Order: sequence, then C-alpha cells, then structure tokens
Amino acid sequence: MAVYDLEEQEQISELKAWWAQYGNFVVTLAVVAALASVGWQAWNWYQSRNAGEAGALYYAVQQAVEKNEPQKAREAAGRLVSEHGGSVGAQLGALLSAAMQFESGDLANARAQLEWAADKGSDPALRELARLRLAAVLLQAGELDAALARLQSAPSAAYKARFDDLRGDVLAAQGKVAEARAAYQAAIDALAAVGDDAVTLREVVRVKLESLGA
Repeated sequence: MAVYDLEEQEQISELKAWWAQYGNFVVTLAVVAALASVGWQAWNWYQSRNAGEAGALYYAVQQAVEKNEPQKAREAAGRLVSEHGGSVGAQLGALLSAAMQFESGDLANARAQLEWAADKGSDPALRELARLRLAAVLLQAGELDAALARLQSAPSAAYKARFDDLRGDVLAAQGKVAEARAAYQAAIDALAAVGDDAVTLREVVRVKLESLGA
C-alpha cells in the first residue's frame, strides 16, 4: 500500500509539473475549440435565418405577381436584392418582378432590376437570361445600340438561338438587313439542332427571316 501511495504521489507530482508547464496552452485550446463550435453553430443559424428571410421575400414577389401588384412586387424584389443579394432567390425575384414591370409598361424599373440580375447576380445561367431580357427591354425602349451591346458576348449553347433571334430583331430595327438575315439564320440553325421541341419558335424566326425579303 505504501508503495502504491509513493507511486501515486510521484504521478501526481509529474502531473502537477506537466500542468504547470502546459496547462495554459491546454486551456487556450479548449477555449478556442469551444468558440469555434459556438461560432459554427451561430453561422449555421445565421445562414438558416437568411435563407428563411430570402424565401419569404421571394414568396412575397410571387404573391404580388399573382395578384397583379407591380409596386409590391418591385418593393419585395428590392429588399431581396439589398438584403440577400448573394442568393439565387434575389436573381429570381428580380427577374420575376422585372417581367411584371415590363408588362405594366414600367420599362425603367424593369431595366433597373434586369441590369442588377445581369451584372451582379450570382448564378451564371440566370445572368444570361437577365441579359437576354434586358436587351428586349432596351429594344422596346428604342435604345438599339445598348440592346445590341448586351447581346454581343456569346451565351451558352442553351441560349444561343434566342440571342441570335433577338439580335436579328435589333439589327432589323436598325435597318441592317443583311446582318439581321444572318442572325435569324443562325437562330434557325441553332433551333434545328434542338429538334421538335423548338418547332414553333423556329417557324416564328423563319417568318421574320422571310419578311426581310431576298
């Protein structure tokens, strides 16, 4: 028993010496680990809360569109952009609201929301869609050079036909018949590769092309 007590005392002495040397470091590590855990949980909570708020605002945009309330749609989309600009929901909300502003004749607000979605939105595919719609708004507003500028950068294959078609519209409005004809033909060729799913749009573009004459 005495031997055991002696060994135990030696272990205790060694532990005390080790703690005196490394105790502060161990405590610091424990505190850092605890803070990291709390910080991670706080970040997850913050992200969840933000996602919930963004979802609620997008739903508000949808509801305003369904009820034909352009101002409410614009305000909800504006909050989405200002408070959750990094989310895909903000881009979708801006696109949805812009479509409603366009339909109601408010080209200025449609343009503003589409410019944000095209230039600062987080999703590349939605940026292309916003760029296409923005060019259509600019064409409607008579800003033909600006519309054409928005269509200059080559889009992904999924949007090529629509970009070519709209480019043809802008060029035709500028009186550039040969260039418009080339753009429409490019759209028809791209739509032919899609197959039967694009028959209607291909026919529409064909009629535009024929309307330009030989």
